[in-house]
Amino acid sequence: MSVINTEIKPFTAQAFKNGEFITVSDTDVKGKWAVFFFYPADFTFVCPTELGDVADHYEELQKLGVEVYSVSTDTHFTHKAWHDSSETIGKIKYTMIGDPTGVVTRNFENMREDMGLADRGTFIIDPEGIIQAVEITAEGIGRNAADLLRKVKAAQYVAAHPGEVCPAKWEEGDATLAPSLDLVGKI
Repeated sequence: MSVINTEIKPFTAQAFKNGEFITVSDTDVKGKWAVFFFYPADFTFVCPTELGDVADHYEELQKLGVEVYSVSTDTHFTHKAWHDSSETIGKIKYTMIGDPTGVVTRNFENMREDMGLADRGTFIIDPEGIIQAVEITAEGIGRNAADLLRKVKAAQYVAAHPGEVCPAKWEEGDATLAPSLDLVGKI
């Protein structure tokens, strides 16, 4: 069963953001666009490259009204230690959720149960709390924040323009499609 077009489930978790420990819940997420960026573990290899890439695009995501939540099954204390010891992770300004019980990770059906670790999964969530896009890759395959940004823009465009869809490789400003009987077999 896919989580696409489903509402995020209730959760409350401890997180690290901007030098402080905070509490985050599903109610904090609703009302704005959000990205949940799951990764297997702190102090690893592919993970910091991905989180650093998202950090490099965070300001642009913020301009689009998008909040980013990175999530691993590490604790919020471990997130702080990693943030304080790594130059790459030290540039992160978005919320880093600690999920040692796996509640948040399981809510998104993104847990590798045999290891107790999150899969490398990205979820784009609309202001109503509905999951609009999912990307999950194998552990050794890093994600691209520029493509995440493109997908967020496409999701926001489709939400703002009912009856239009974004074709493959769509970039902001490109033509969209209006599905209709007239288009069947013409593309």
